[in-house]
Amino acid sequence: MPFALGREGTRPVFLAPMEDVTDIGFRMLCKRFGASMVYTEFVSAEALVRSVKSTVQKLTISDDERPVGIQIYGRDVAAMVEAARIVEQAHPDVIDLNFGCPVKKVAGKGAGAGMLRNIPLLLEITREVVKAVNTPVTVKTRLGWDQENLIIEDLAEALQDCGIKALTIHGRTRSQMYTGDADWTLIGRVKQNPRIRIPIIGNGDIRSAEDAQAAFERYGVDAVMVGRATFGRPWLFKEIRSLLDTGVKQTLTTDEKIDVLEEQLRINIERIDEYRGILHTRRHLAATPVFKGIPDFRQTRIRMLQAETAAELMEILEYCRELLKNHPSID
Repeated sequence: MPFALGREGTRPVFLAPMEDVTDIGFRMLCKRFGASMVYTEFVSAEALVRSVKSTVQKLTISDDERPVGIQIYGRDVAAMVEAARIVEQAHPDVIDLNFGCPVKKVAGKGAGAGMLRNIPLLLEITREVVKAVNTPVTVKTRLGWDQENLIIEDLAEALQDCGIKALTIHGRTRSQMYTGDADWTLIGRVKQNPRIRIPIIGNGDIRSAEDAQAAFERYGVDAVMVGRATFGRPWLFKEIRSLLDTGVKQTLTTDEKIDVLEEQLRINIERIDEYRGILHTRRHLAATPVFKGIPDFRQTRIRMLQAETAAELMEILEYCRELLKNHPSID
């Protein structure tokens, strides 16, 4: 299993699967900076079975990014089984079942975190997918549907009995979406359960190297998974990895960070085309903390997010680089 990575005692740090974020270019950057494992954008089982082109394209993985997981979601047993068989042909290191996505278009239709309202079906899907493929199957889920239904401790045992090889727990309920604080105490209780033998991966509110270190030390998880904090900040993995391995957090200079953002833009343009490559990069430019040191940045940010050509966007990034020489980044 790819969960025992590196030397004994290494604490793995994973890149979470995120729609419109974890494309192959971003995954490769995160891998370079120290991500122990990366995941593709999540894939709709129904769309995959129907051979929807944009969905099938998400299965493209590179040997350079391994170990890599492909995550699927759906609410129909037959579709999930067939999708898992299709995914297996792409040769990922794991097939992950998404029982945690809280967004309305997924959970509202009974898939993703919506499965937390139908545990018998969730377990049936898991059992049947495990039986259908030879690739290790893992699950990502939440604490429960809402605060009145915090079922993760019992669910973890039931999922283990289905034959999954690891469980990722996001420390929120579906009702919380991404608000409030992640509750790691329940993740820790699952990990400390003597009946749990599979690796437990903790997810939620890992925003810094110190957060990752605390998660390992306080809750004893086997790995941590980082999601939204990586937007426009793939070097976060370098910071986490260095603190965990050496006790000293290392990061990039502001110049190096802007170099990475420009590289990400070039990768996306080469991988898709200029227009869509810019769109893929905008989310990261909007979220990156690199430019927070620039006073009165609002108008420049608007120009950045409205840029329609690579040349225009690169010119704005270089302008920001010059501004930051006098106003260092606070990232």
